[in-house]
Amino acid sequence: MNSSFRVYIDESGDEGFVFKPDGSGSSRWMVMSAAVIRKENDLQGVRCLEKVRQILGKQPKQQLHFSDLTHEQRVAYINEITTLPIRTVSILVYKPCIREPEKFQSEKFLLYRYVTRYLLERVSWLCRDHRTAGSGDGTADLIFSNRSIMSYSELRVYLDHLKDHSDSLKVTVDWNIIHSQKVRAVDHSQLAGLQIADAVASGFFYAINKNRYGNVEDRYARELGKTLYRHKSKAEGYGLKFWPDDMDEIKKANSHIEKFAF
Repeated sequence: MNSSFRVYIDESGDEGFVFKPDGSGSSRWMVMSAAVIRKENDLQGVRCLEKVRQILGKQPKQQLHFSDLTHEQRVAYINEITTLPIRTVSILVYKPCIREPEKFQSEKFLLYRYVTRYLLERVSWLCRDHRTAGSGDGTADLIFSNRSIMSYSELRVYLDHLKDHSDSLKVTVDWNIIHSQKVRAVDHSQLAGLQIADAVASGFFYAINKNRYGNVEDRYARELGKTLYRHKSKAEGYGLKFWPDDMDEIKKANSHIEKFAF
């Protein structure tokens, strides 16, 4: 039987830990986001991007990169995304508060894989709670925006490790939903869903990561808040998770996140 959901995954920000006083160097924040849609609704994402290109005056089938758009274009793009039958999950990582940064510097992409765990935990809860009878087998296709220098076979091995040690590692992924063999990586330009995931991740990144002038654009997050996965009306901890978990420390360094009240 076919999968029930398609999960498109992308990230914004970097995995570095070189934070310079003037705000340059590595990004303080890294955001990983998933756009989750029922498989039967997947073509609606394609139609959405067709409409966005028309609105923005882009060529048919031209790939969209959120970072390449003007503020006005970004707002118009996000407004269209919020009309789709999708739910989103975003993990917002404030790297200066990670207590053992050397752990994540010792191996390439370790932070990426670690954050993937938090993302897929929440994606699995979302799919489990919204599965409908007769619509696929309940599993999710996991489609990552391809990072050419990263091994996705290693990511599959990592997921299998999490599954085999779920109890000791306190992993809360629903493994009835998430299967490592359903992981694949596709170039951003090839799928509308990945371009939508890029807009979600980048939108939250620009809303949380101060630019060189010390400003953020929280409007993107306010609009995207309409798409967040909620459990009993609560988004924080579900569709939106901050990590590390020391929110007092994060808020002390980032007073602007008080606006993230979804």
